[in-house]
Amino acid sequence: MLDRWLPLIARVSNDFRTDAARAVFDDLFARYTSADRRYHDFRHVADCLRLLDSARGLARGADAIELAIWFHDAIYDSRRSDNEEASARLAVDSLAGLDVPASMTQAVHELVLATRHNAPPADPDAALLIDIDLSILGQPAPVFDEYEAGIRFEYAWVSEPEFQAGRSKVLRSFLDRPRIYCTDYFRDAFESAARENVARSLAKLSD
Repeated sequence: MLDRWLPLIARVSNDFRTDAARAVFDDLFARYTSADRRYHDFRHVADCLRLLDSARGLARGADAIELAIWFHDAIYDSRRSDNEEASARLAVDSLAGLDVPASMTQAVHELVLATRHNAPPADPDAALLIDIDLSILGQPAPVFDEYEAGIRFEYAWVSEPEFQAGRSKVLRSFLDRPRIYCTDYFRDAFESAARENVARSLAKLSD
């Protein structure tokens, strides 16, 4: 992953310094590998990067999307409701320290905020990022089930009845959308499986 991070920063920085870029990478690595993570971890970042590679032709600003992938879950605490905002601020601070232009930094900030999944994105790059982030919903059943187990682990402090109610609300919100995925590329690849997985998970939660 470091072999991917350093060239990315070299492309977008006005004054690339390996030591500074490595320090930010080390900070991100420590955050994504903390013991309280089971899904929002470094593997999730790697999976998202691979999906970006497969759909790079859809991106207007691929480097900004890639940076947003690195930062979008950098701060993740299941007890707080402002993780995306905090991650976006971290991205701004970190990228400023790496001498990334303000226009790029602002684009990354907005992309990270889009991963709140609270409104359909108007920006095509935000739509692509959101689809990448939600691709887990349309994975084969064993992979999806592992994801659901990971979410439960990250909310271990929540009682079972409260978790069932809260998780059901989140999953139901996806099913209630006319379409889960914004782009035709991801809709064609994952929409059907995502709806089957989410419906199955909802049935388990209701049981």
